[in-house]
Formats: sequence, structure tokens, C-alpha cells
Amino acid sequence: MRGARVLLALVAALLLCGAAASGAPAATADIPDAVAPATRPPGFRTDAAQATAIARRAPAVADVLRARPDVDVFAVVVDQHAWSIVFTDPVDGRTRAEVAVSARGAVGQAWTGVQASSPLTRDGLDPTFRKPWVWLPFALLFVAPFVDPRRPRRLLHLDLAALLGFGASCVALDRGHGAAAILLFYPPLLYLLGRCVVAGLRPRPRGRLVPLLPTAVLAVGVLGLFGARVALNVHSPQVMDIGVASVEGADRILHREPLYVPGPGHGDTYGPLNYVAYTPFVAALGAGDPGLRAAHAATLAFDLLTLVGLLVLGLRLRAGPEGRRLGLALAWACAACPFTLLGVMDNTNDGLVAALLVWMLVALAAPVARGALLGLATAAKFFPGALLLVVARGRVGGGRRAGPATAGACLGVVAFAIAVYLPAGGQRTFGDCTLGYQLSRPPDLSAWTLLPPGTWLRPATELGVVALVAALSLWRGAPRTPGQVAGLAGAVAIALQLPAGHWFYFYIMWFAPLVLVAVLAEHGGERAAAAAVPQSWSADSAAGAGAGSGSGGGADAAASSRSARLAA
Repeated sequence: MRGARVLLALVAALLLCGAAASGAPAATADIPDAVAPATRPPGFRTDAAQATAIARRAPAVADVLRARPDVDVFAVVVDQHAWSIVFTDPVDGRTRAEVAVSARGAVGQAWTGVQASSPLTRDGLDPTFRKPWVWLPFALLFVAPFVDPRRPRRLLHLDLAALLGFGASCVALDRGHGAAAILLFYPPLLYLLGRCVVAGLRPRPRGRLVPLLPTAVLAVGVLGLFGARVALNVHSPQVMDIGVASVEGADRILHREPLYVPGPGHGDTYGPLNYVAYTPFVAALGAGDPGLRAAHAATLAFDLLTLVGLLVLGLRLRAGPEGRRLGLALAWACAACPFTLLGVMDNTNDGLVAALLVWMLVALAAPVARGALLGLATAAKFFPGALLLVVARGRVGGGRRAGPATAGACLGVVAFAIAVYLPAGGQRTFGDCTLGYQLSRPPDLSAWTLLPPGTWLRPATELGVVALVAALSLWRGAPRTPGQVAGLAGAVAIALQLPAGHWFYFYIMWFAPLVLVAVLAEHGGERAAAAAVPQSWSADSAAGAGAGSGSGGGADAAASSRSARLAA
């Protein structure tokens, strides 16, 4: 309990560092908005109306206008040197076409369909990441330690192939096939959802995890992989808008300005902890340098925290050398996964959620600590709040009061974080800027972009996801191991992404560590497989296990040993 109190004290101190910001006067967001038709920016030869007329004559736009002559048209100045003419559907708000027009009136690129609705389809993949010499070695290293030539049909091979399966969608997106890219990322999501449910409810010992590589090679490999991630992050100049927004929000906190303000763009759409987490890096490196060094530093720090957390988690799951091998295997898989690398190279803020969820699993035996860490993740990106019942009902330690203690700590941290940074407009302004904005956005990169507006399939999917999350959260059974909690949490995290109107490969970082813990924890050396259940995380459970070993423990161990030999 002492450690839990210390953690809560640190959380409070971290959030209070910008408490004065909540009382500052409102300000306007520095986001470019649509301009009036007669507007002609300095240095432009065309005004907004002329640029719009030029964009209408583009062949791709002419086809859109024939199908939808009543579209709304907006002209936006981009980087003070060009026009972006946007054509949106007045019924559902979807962007149907977008045309780049130079300051001199020349038509540049024109996008329609998925490429118009989501700019990420044009430049979301880091240019360096697209190179085969980057993603291909990482993909090979991702599976290399876990391949067992003697058992080519073992389930782990399929699990890792599913995680790499998002690559087919990436290839389609890189070649301009937006619709195909969308359709191709659902099969891996659905497989991993089912696999996490199985790992969470019916885990099985499955034999050796790393059949060929010695522990020393794993250790050197993890160091090398992280070094490569650092080098690629430094080499990449790309900082996605979510990384820029995080740095700008941290800068507002440091300058005692309001964090949530009404206005277009909504770079303030995340929870307050997201911006608080960036404040040390902005304070040290600044927010205005061209390379946004603060975003790079924060990304690498979150990545390192995730990998270290997986190493520690392996030691918590199993004792001795097998725990070290499991921790190294988890860190290797996460570091070699091409899609966690993409988030690192693009400097998104998704690594913060991954780090907090991993450390939440590390602290699973302490109800208050795991609740506080889940609360921090929820106060950063909101969606982890859906994992609360799964985590609270993990029953790994703490007795009957563990669930209420976990829920109370989580909800307390979230409520405290919001209260500290509540804007002058109160809860309504906070909700409009964050969840209200996210839930009201028209679909731009998902199956719902391809389907007609108002389709019955989306509410049916939402209802199914709610039912699944409720079932996984309330399922009663034997006390769950940390691997099972990770599996159920991964299933919930993936399920929430199915009805979402926006999806991108960065979101793999949210569930990849959970999936890896769930599927890799089923494997291990022969001694770990014979044990069948990881070591207890609570004194009460350990005492119960010791008492049971004197009666039926021998029979259970013998049965587990036979199961391990069959699995091997």
C-alpha cells in the first residue's frame, strides 16, 4: 500500500503542475480556417473564389460534381503559399474531393474518395518506412526467434503472421488503393480479436517460446533493435499532427494558458495527461524548433518505457532464467514489430498509452497502483477506460476488495486530471473539444467510409462490441493470470476499433503489447510449460498454492507435465 500511496502522490503532483491554467482566460486556436471568397493572401495571384473555380474544372472534381452538385466548397490557405479547395457532402459531412491550387492558380494534385476524406492515405506512412530495407528486416526479425522448424504448424506462427498481416494493407495504401487498404486491415483485426478472447478465457501451455536462440542473443538483439529504432527516429523528419498537437498542448501548460479552447481543428482533443506527459520534453527542448525535438524525445522515452516494462513483466510472470527469456522475448517482439516502429518514426503520441498499459500489467498485483496507471492511460486517450472492468476483475491479488480499489483509483485519477485542467467553459467545453469532437467526426478511413451513410451495419457492430465488452468484463471463472488479463484487455482494445470511423496503423501500438503478452505467455521452456500457471502474485494465493501442493498438487503437476509434453 505504501507504494500505491507514493504513486498516487506522484500522479497528483504531475497533474497539479499546470493547475493555474484552468483559470486563465480563453484564447483562440491557431488553426487555419476557411476564408471568404474575395480573400487574396499576400503574394497570391488568385483569390479564394478564383481558386475554387479553377478547382471545379479539374477532371476528378467534375465527376464528383456530376454525382453531387450540391456539395459545400471551402477554400483554405495552406502554409501561406497554396490553396486547398475542399468539397464536402452537406448531408453527412464527408469530404468528397480536395484539390491543391498554387498561389499562381495552377492545379496541383486532386484527391477523391478515401484519399480525399483522409489525408493520412497520402502521407501517413513515413517515407523512410516505405523503403524495403527498413520494414523487411524488422518483419523478418519479428518472427525469427519464434520460428520452430520442427513444428511449422504451431499456433504462434499464425499469431505473428496475423500481426504482420497489416502489411498487405500498407502496401495497398502506399500504391494509392485506399479502398483495398481499408478492406485489408479488418481480417488481421478480427483474427487477433478472436485470438485474444481465447488466450483470455482458455489459455493453454504451448511448449517452448524461443526454440533456437540463446538468452544472450536475445539480450543483444533487444539492445540492437532499440538502437535501430532510435536511429530511424532521429533520421525521420516527420512529426504527425498528433505529435505536434501534444507538443503545443504541453507548451500551453508551461505558459499557463488554457489547454482546451473552442475552435476548429481540435488539437486539444486528447486527455490532459497526454499533454502533461510532454511537458518535461518541451521544457528541456522547446516547442518551436523546426525538427520538434521535444516530440522525438518524448516518443523515444515512451518507447523505452514500454520495452523496459515488458522486460520487468517477463520477470513477474516467471521466476529465474525463464522469466528473463520471456521478458527479452516480449521486448524483442515489440521492438521488432514494424507497426510499432511506424509510430516511433512518425512521432505519434500512441506510445504513451502502450507504456502505461504495459506498466499497468506490471503493477497488476497491487490494486490501487494498477488502477492509477489505467487511470493515467484513460486521462491520456480515454479509450483505456473501457478496460476497467477487465482489469479490476483480474483477481490476481488483493482479495475481494481488489476490484473496488482498482476502480476507485482509476476513476479518481481521471476525475482529478479533468478537474485540474477543466476549461473556463466547464465540462461542456471540455466534452465538446474531446470526446464530443471525436464521436461527431464523419468517417474518413474505415469501412464506414465505403458504405452509404446511415447503414444499419454500423449500429449493429456497435451493439455487438458493447455486448462483447460486457461479456468479457463480467465473465466469471477461475482467477485470471496476468496473461489472461492482457488477452481480455487486448480483445476489448481491438473490439473498440471495429465500429470506429477512423483507423490507422498507429492504433496497433495500443493493443500490440497486450496481444504479445497474451500469446507469448502461453509459451515457455519445458519447466514453465510443466507449471502451466505462472507464479502467484499475492501472498494469499501463494499460501494457498503451498497448502495444495501437499495433497493434490502432485497430481496437478503431473497432469500439467503431460500436457506440456503433448504441446511440445
